[in-house]
Amino acid sequence: MRLALAQILATDDPAANLEIVADHTALAAQQGASVVVFPEATMCRFGVSLKPIAEPLDGPWPTEVRRIAERNDVLVVAGMFTPTDDGRVTNTLLVTGRGVDTAYDKIHLYDAFGFAESETVAPGAKPTTVTVGGTTLGLATCYDIRFPELFRALADQGATVTLLPASWGAGPGKVEQWQLLVRARALDATTFVLAADQADPTTQGIDPGKAPRGVGHSLAASPFGVTIDELGAEPGLLVVDVDPEQVPDVRAALPVLANRRL
Repeated sequence: MRLALAQILATDDPAANLEIVADHTALAAQQGASVVVFPEATMCRFGVSLKPIAEPLDGPWPTEVRRIAERNDVLVVAGMFTPTDDGRVTNTLLVTGRGVDTAYDKIHLYDAFGFAESETVAPGAKPTTVTVGGTTLGLATCYDIRFPELFRALADQGATVTLLPASWGAGPGKVEQWQLLVRARALDATTFVLAADQADPTTQGIDPGKAPRGVGHSLAASPFGVTIDELGAEPGLLVVDVDPEQVPDVRAALPVLANRRL
């Protein structure tokens, strides 16, 4: 399976971000990718009011993403925001293309390092997988990476590859934490983990402010926790090949899921 991680720098303009999605999806498809993963908050960057931006899953923004996926015959995973009844929004992954059309709502909200995502975002509750070409893909978002039980739950649902869009908060040691956590979750669940972060805005001379705007370093990790490939901090497209059929052999050699006692 060939997958692409689109390390973009989303703006506060959803229409402009759709153009970015269209361009990167076409480029990934040209390189043979069947799955294209965009970061969390692809629809609109963090650091602005999200309530006026949010759309239902049948709104114009996700509808255009569906057209992009269909036009390029790929599965697109992209972060957006959907409205809720309590005045907040939901941090949602739209997953569409290749016969799939579903969504995952971020379960673990980023109430850490002085940021309170739960003030404006309502949590999801349901671990979610999709199946494409016979491969089951798990879905997780950003802060979810700090919770190994979610990744094991996705593995229990059949996931051999987990996709992780993010808009990772910057700070001392945060790049190292990101790299470590992606590799650790792959090892915990003996799955491939492919993590697509927003690019670091400082690489383009943009002050990120206090919002989690991304640090780059999108990467793919093997079920043994080894980095397969990784981008730097600046915008880019990472295309990687993974073989989900390796996972049963890894789990036979390292049966951490079968050996669980709790």
